[in-house]
Amino acid sequence: MTLYEDLKWRGLIKDISSPDLVEKLNKGGLTFYIGTDPTADSLHVGHLSSFLISKRLKEAGHTPILLVGGGTGMIGDPRPTTERAMITKEQVNKNVEGLKKQVEKIFGFEVVNNYDWIKDINILDFLRDYGKYFNINYMLDKDIIRRRLDTGITYTEFSYMILQALDFKYLHEHKNVNLQCAGSDQWGNITAGIDLIRKCTGDEVYGFTMPLVTDSQGKKFGKSEGNALWLDKEKTSSYELYQFFLNVEDSMVIDYLKIYTFLSKEEIEELENRRSIQS
Repeated sequence: MTLYEDLKWRGLIKDISSPDLVEKLNKGGLTFYIGTDPTADSLHVGHLSSFLISKRLKEAGHTPILLVGGGTGMIGDPRPTTERAMITKEQVNKNVEGLKKQVEKIFGFEVVNNYDWIKDINILDFLRDYGKYFNINYMLDKDIIRRRLDTGITYTEFSYMILQALDFKYLHEHKNVNLQCAGSDQWGNITAGIDLIRKCTGDEVYGFTMPLVTDSQGKKFGKSEGNALWLDKEKTSSYELYQFFLNVEDSMVIDYLKIYTFLSKEEIEELENRRSIQS
């Protein structure tokens, strides 16, 4: 089974920017990044699925980079419903350090902070060098933006897409990054980055998204949903994490085995068959 076939079988691929990416994923050799904004000082189980995909890509010969959004975290990624509450610069910096240490310890990935390059961009450069490449109609057509139009969206949130596209361009130029992967709610931001790079450099880069992992009620794991299971044992104990997966509903077991383990297709299907016989 190829890497792409394995990711598809596990339900870890939702959107893909180009059919050419399939062969490139299977071949290896891409440098890719995943990003997270420092809204807390620890990752949670919702993040874990993305990081395990990154580990799968690494084992297949790709090079991972984690971007912690010390810059974008001061703005806030638009939510489908209401605007995120601003957090202080001091808290953002504390969270950045917490996430950096955690990721380096658990996964060993290189970690970069987009504050390092965003902080030096003044407003005129931002508008001239980046804003001119974004058509308002194009931005309004993105799913998250479109869903917020009825309730209203601030210019701050509206600008987030440009900042994330800027990140992709910067990493492409300075770290040879040619792939971004993220949860499905980031598809509009990923394609914005792909378009920006193509317009500015003519280079072809790629992106794919994975479905958001949800609990049995269909709610995604996260701080804003109130159901975060933290990877920091001081926030969620090892026992609590163990108990959650031990007590998960039967209907979710096979899906979680595919997402959160490195068991093979044959091993998981055997467990599924045994469960069917017992029931």
